[in-house]
Amino acid sequence: MLEQRRILVVEDEYLLAQEICEWLQGAGVTVVGPAATIAAALEAVRGTTQIDAALVDLNLRGEMAYPVADALRQRGIRFVFLTGYDSGAIPARYKDVDRCEKPLDRPKVVHALFG
Repeated sequence: MLEQRRILVVEDEYLLAQEICEWLQGAGVTVVGPAATIAAALEAVRGTTQIDAALVDLNLRGEMAYPVADALRQRGIRFVFLTGYDSGAIPARYKDVDRCEKPLDRPKVVHALFG
């Protein structure tokens, strides 16, 4: 299901980003990133021609990643929030976005991205 996909990883915790990237690469994914800041994530979204999906940590170095979510939506790219926040802390405009809690449940993440 993941083979030949290009997935953007937006995560500011280095070890977790590496773990996610290694897992995805082991499943045949081409990883875009990882991006640890909003600016780097926006650059990846705007500068990469093909992204099939994205995993977005909601809080990047103290900033909420909503600009990244908005940019992904504008391009029609499916994404999942990675977060410890409960759903009530996320603005209503993102109620349709799946949220995967850390530590990540890999099958849940795959299902959230690709059904």
